[in-house]
Amino acid sequence: MSKRKALLILHGKQALNEEVRAAVEAKRAAGWELAVRLTWEAGDAQRLVAEALAAGHTQLIAGGGDGTLRDIAEALANAAAPASLVLLPLGTANDFARAAGVPLEPAAALDLLDVPARAIDLGEVDGQMFLNMATGGFGSQVTANTSEDLKKVLGGAAYLFTGLSRFAELSAAYGELQGPDFHWRGELLALGIGNGRQAGGGHELCPGALADDGLLDISILPAPQELVGTLKNLLAGGLGIDNLFVRARLPWVEIKASRGLDINLDGEPLQGDRLRFSARPAALQVHLPADSPLLGGGR
Repeated sequence: MSKRKALLILHGKQALNEEVRAAVEAKRAAGWELAVRLTWEAGDAQRLVAEALAAGHTQLIAGGGDGTLRDIAEALANAAAPASLVLLPLGTANDFARAAGVPLEPAAALDLLDVPARAIDLGEVDGQMFLNMATGGFGSQVTANTSEDLKKVLGGAAYLFTGLSRFAELSAAYGELQGPDFHWRGELLALGIGNGRQAGGGHELCPGALADDGLLDISILPAPQELVGTLKNLLAGGLGIDNLFVRARLPWVEIKASRGLDINLDGEPLQGDRLRFSARPAALQVHLPADSPLLGGGR
């Protein structure tokens, strides 16, 4: 019987990760022909996906943080190839993987190679795709300004620490959102457009999102003046900030911002004063746990 075959595209920073090395060796011992390729610079993920597909691989593994997973997912979806993806989360936040129930231990994550793949959606904006979430406003500024050193020390809590330390800089942005049977405009502090549920190291901006329903979950945190003054206290006191969000579930949404909006696309920065976000249904075959909270869209 021929060996089962897969290729791991691993972020270069993880090359010396002994836990990953041990997990790969265990899979090989179990009968898998498992090759490893490393990324080094921008564009490597796309090139390695193309090379893997050309070599006949039908199962790929994305090893890295949310940005690496996004790059590989986008390349695979654009290739429209009959290949599936396993997520090996090795970043600081691992937001999509955590929400999807993907194990954070490399050996357990690689065991998903033996679980049947399921079709999931991707989000798309301005020619770019995202696996997890697009965030805008204050939340995206926090993500962009959280230092790598702080991530190493605090892990996912680094995002919250940075956010709380930057409240003096808190400012709202004016925006208008339009979608099917939906229209909202006003000052907003934060915006989440989710295929997944959480961003920024575990903050659930879109708690009801499903990755296989053909829709994007929209979460808007409005910014009335009194909210700007009390948001820090609300967070610190654990009060019901979730009730302040405006939410919708849409196949697409257009955003217009008066002075441009900073967007974080699974770690990739994007800016624009007019953007159209849309769901790309069943764009990717992914090996997720059968009981993944992100599955259940009913297609």
